[in-house]
Amino acid sequence: MLSIDFKTLYLKKRFPLRISRGVFEGSDNLFVSVSENGLTGWGEMAPGSTEGANTVEQGAAMLGDFCKTGLDEASIQQTWDNAHAAGVAPCALAALDMALWDLRAKQANMPLYRMLGLARRAVVSSVTIGINPPEIVRQRVPFLLDQGARALKIKLGTPDGIEADKAMYMAVLKATEGHEDIALRVDANGGWSLNDAHLMNAWLAERRCEYVEQPLVRGAEDQLPELFKNRPLPIFVDESCRMSSDIPGFADCVDGVNLKLMKCGGITEALRIVGTARAFGLKTMIGCMGESSISIAAGASLGALFDYIDLDSHLNLDPDPADGAPFVNGITLPADRPGHGGRLTDA
Repeated sequence: MLSIDFKTLYLKKRFPLRISRGVFEGSDNLFVSVSENGLTGWGEMAPGSTEGANTVEQGAAMLGDFCKTGLDEASIQQTWDNAHAAGVAPCALAALDMALWDLRAKQANMPLYRMLGLARRAVVSSVTIGINPPEIVRQRVPFLLDQGARALKIKLGTPDGIEADKAMYMAVLKATEGHEDIALRVDANGGWSLNDAHLMNAWLAERRCEYVEQPLVRGAEDQLPELFKNRPLPIFVDESCRMSSDIPGFADCVDGVNLKLMKCGGITEALRIVGTARAFGLKTMIGCMGESSISIAAGASLGALFDYIDLDSHLNLDPDPADGAPFVNGITLPADRPGHGGRLTDA
């Protein structure tokens, strides 16, 4: 018989992360364990108001109420569908879903990536630089390169305007002189107007930028066709894409989609998003929120499916309470052991 348990831990960031919507220094995350016959699967919830549960208490209450109906008879997919229909927040559902996948893979004595028919490989992961003054950026970039970063994701869209964005980006360029093999990517987190997005895309295209993510705020998808037309850089959406059902509405005016386990409710829906994106000829990316190696390992188990990867939040924790998502030559990989590979180090 399956049993479920909860544990709350505070995850402190080594460097506070500033994006267009605010500054994040850390969070209480909910760790969910599902056990059966002596084996335990682990999942993680990073709370967020846009992900349906702003606190770990809300997430635990939702999961506790849902699990009273029992988990033993349903498949993982059925459990996901039932929980989603019951209104369980995506970030809470993600924790349950990845714990179930972890448990079943452990019961099969297989790494999750292998149980899913995937290779233990992935493309280079971006490492994020939050919105910062140029002088901070010039200090931060060498540190990240020393840690093994081979791709940098630069957060722009500051409320201070696009001239401040340009100054920060130029600081990154300056700090990477002599390292032109380092990939540069930009995420505006919906911080630009349509006009500013046009201007910034053209400006960035001349300065080594590989793509731009979420240039427009969620809710402005009707402006994407205008931005997509004659675009100088590929456009990815993140906040605009939460579930696989979102994709048909903008598939003809973006180049790719970025999924996050916390947004979509875990591995089960992530697989659907990848399938839907591929059906529409779109590129795929997987990102993260403020997550430890538990959730990062779950995402990394799917790494072979993605064109771009942003699984780096565990690298900015002080400390990471878990392990299982090693960063090897700039690539985030799942630990090669049964399950998704993530585990709490004190559990």
